[in-house]
Amino acid sequence: MNDQDVFGSGEFRYRVAVDWPCWPDDWNTIEVVGVATDSQDRAFVLSRGEHPVTVFDREGRFLSSWGEGLFLRPHGITVAPDDTVFCTDDFGHTVRKFNGDGKLLMTLGNHGQPSDTGATSIDYRTIRHAGPPFHFPTNVALAPSGELFISDGYGNARIHRFSSDGKLLHSWGEPGSGPGQFQIPHGIAIDRQGTVYVADRENSRIQLFSPDGEFLAEWPDIARPCEVAIDNDGRVFVAEVGYRAGMWPGTHPPHPNATGGRISIFDSRGQLLARWGGGDQPCAPGDFFAPHDIWFDSRGDLYVSEVVRAASGNVKPPVGDYHTLQKFERLS
Repeated sequence: MNDQDVFGSGEFRYRVAVDWPCWPDDWNTIEVVGVATDSQDRAFVLSRGEHPVTVFDREGRFLSSWGEGLFLRPHGITVAPDDTVFCTDDFGHTVRKFNGDGKLLMTLGNHGQPSDTGATSIDYRTIRHAGPPFHFPTNVALAPSGELFISDGYGNARIHRFSSDGKLLHSWGEPGSGPGQFQIPHGIAIDRQGTVYVADRENSRIQLFSPDGEFLAEWPDIARPCEVAIDNDGRVFVAEVGYRAGMWPGTHPPHPNATGGRISIFDSRGQLLARWGGGDQPCAPGDFFAPHDIWFDSRGDLYVSEVVRAASGNVKPPVGDYHTLQKFERLS
């Protein structure tokens, strides 16, 4: 293995798992919006194809699929410590909880019925005011207490806190770019101390909050973050879509050489530990066109999904053999 095959740096060095996963023949996943692993390191992959949830073992062998006909547009997936699975349906304005075999256990929100925020489309700039759950929700995080924190989303500018049985406890946030304000709260994660990390995508930052919504800090060295994940040691993994794909009409990169899609790893204080990608060769192994989700398994391997089609205006992407999902095996 030469240095060109290794991604990351220091303690966080990876190689791409070749031909992972093994999709069933003739399946068109369209794009992979999310990925999460359970206690057995099975990977639950959420796509916008005909089979929304696909389950693979660690080696990438197909195990099962479910969710057909349930979603208007899948957006995010989270596996809880008890191996239940939470899926967000942004166009459906709902969050659903399933067991690992796809049995529906709970639904939050009214399917197909957005809350009132004044928004007239999925363009976050049409939001006029914050509203209740949900208007194009994006992702779910589980607190150590079992409470649910949900980012909401393209048509809202809120974080909603629910009890484990689905009772709304508290919401915070409003449109804008100040502390506690959001321009697409797209990803969310919670560390072992209960601190809530929000990927505030179009503000290009991570915001940190207490469980009650008190603003604590922001990390600005981020390029349009889509999702954030936190390991047991407090290291923060961020999937950044960057400035070369999925830009909203009328918006522009901060400078001509602004980065494309990349992965960044920080310590709990926000100090950068490793970073790779950038979109210079978006179809090459280890580089990215439009990272959308990130997760890790018990061995520290990383999984990164990409939404190349959505980031290309929902047409065939102007790139070659693009990625939908990459696995990065951590090197000892």
